Amino acid sequence: MTAAIERLVILGGGTAGWMTAAALSRLLPPDIKIRLVESEQIGTVGVGEATIPHLRQFNTLLGIDENAFVQATGATYKLAIEFNGWGDAGSRYLHPFSGFGDDLNGIDFHHYFLRARKHRPDLTLDDFSLASWAARSGRFGPPRPEFPTGYGYAFHLDAGRYARFLRDYAEARGVERIEGRVAQVEQDPDSGHIRRLHLESGQAVEGQLFVDCSGFRALLIGDTLGVGYQSWRHWLPCNRAVALGSPAMAEPPPYTRVTASGAGWIWRIPLQHRTGNGHVYSSDHLSDEQACEQLRIAIGKPAITEPNFIRFEPGYRARSWDKNCVAVGLSSGFLEPLESTSIYLIQMAILKLVTYFPNARCEGPGQDAFNRWMALEYGRVRDFLILHYHANRRPEAFWQQCREMTIPDELARKLALFKEAAAVEHYEHGLFGLPSWLAVYLGQGVTPDGCDPRVAGHPPHKVAAHLQGMADTLKRCAESLPPHAEAVVRGVTGSPAPAELSLYGGRYGR
Repeated sequence: MTAAIERLVILGGGTAGWMTAAALSRLLPPDIKIRLVESEQIGTVGVGEATIPHLRQFNTLLGIDENAFVQATGATYKLAIEFNGWGDAGSRYLHPFSGFGDDLNGIDFHHYFLRARKHRPDLTLDDFSLASWAARSGRFGPPRPEFPTGYGYAFHLDAGRYARFLRDYAEARGVERIEGRVAQVEQDPDSGHIRRLHLESGQAVEGQLFVDCSGFRALLIGDTLGVGYQSWRHWLPCNRAVALGSPAMAEPPPYTRVTASGAGWIWRIPLQHRTGNGHVYSSDHLSDEQACEQLRIAIGKPAITEPNFIRFEPGYRARSWDKNCVAVGLSSGFLEPLESTSIYLIQMAILKLVTYFPNARCEGPGQDAFNRWMALEYGRVRDFLILHYHANRRPEAFWQQCREMTIPDELARKLALFKEAAAVEHYEHGLFGLPSWLAVYLGQGVTPDGCDPRVAGHPPHKVAAHLQGMADTLKRCAESLPPHAEAVVRGVTGSPAPAELSLYGGRYGR
């Protein structure tokens, strides 16, 4: 019988490293020694200031009090992402953490919505999402039993503060932090497995399983083990970002704003103590100086930080787990922050590592299952992001290139199916469900030629009248919620992690 793992080493801190340390210290047997090596001399990217509802499951799994977390991380609540200018320059829509309307007679709601718009072209999907109504009105509260539909919520947070919060949590549970920079990685001459990290101080850190959270450097999975990286830039053309902080907003909205620019997009993320802003762009179409200047203009007020320029190559590591090394976070891949999925992908890798936790041999069917799952997650997030770029009607050269590019076959099939019959192909696994695809399809002007024939026979004016009553009810429910800023200060009660999001996946909304 192969021996169990007794010594686990995490290389790198930041969000990925301390999420990993905190979760493993909570979920693994206490006799496994966990050590984390990081250096104060090496900065972190600070991945993810905007999150999705799955983070609530992660925090709940760790036993973290939500209100304490919100105050410790300077967080605000998040109900949706607002997309400005992604269809044409004047378009605007929300991708909320909820479904839209109620399915009727076993038929997806959006078929009735499309029929109603024949009579009421002013109707939008947002009219049938409680999360959208609350986001637009600047209100927030956890879902209530009396509401006709549910919704999820997430957070805008200070990633650095979250890492420090989790460091305190992990160290209290016995994780040992070692300060130092790696000078050499020692491998077994026969198996190629990593044996020890030799630090510049002369200290050697020995382990049986290594988790690479070293960011874009990928010191273990890439530099040491030589696992290749597959670039997806031909589909995701942005490869640069510049971030700037600005003063906190007096009335922070409960949603992230992303606004299309001439060669990329600009984010705005409201925190309690500041506002995070950034410009994601293609270096083929825009210089760093131009990108920073456009960001300053978009902010419209003096910045409170110096510009932080980030270079990245959108893509994915050929294997996230190789030999006795598991890559988590940026060392595994990066797909840009458009849909706030970076922390989600960290979370999924951690939980799947626990699910397939190996013995001391560190190779076998669990490793294969982990790699298949993570490849599926990255691929499906990739396709959803590509849709945003491809389904545009903007005139700039950057956007024309995105509109005319050849897209992955699976995405092309999904898009053709929706255009023909308003049908949304369901994934058995994957983050984004039917409401997410609908939000982007219809929000960016992808109009289907038809809808379900069982709905097509209903008079549009009667369908519209029925749906209007539904929209009015949702609006009243949203107006009963407190202002978002008040909820941030007071905290929330009676808000367990949403049951519809499993520990190992789940989708937005229902």
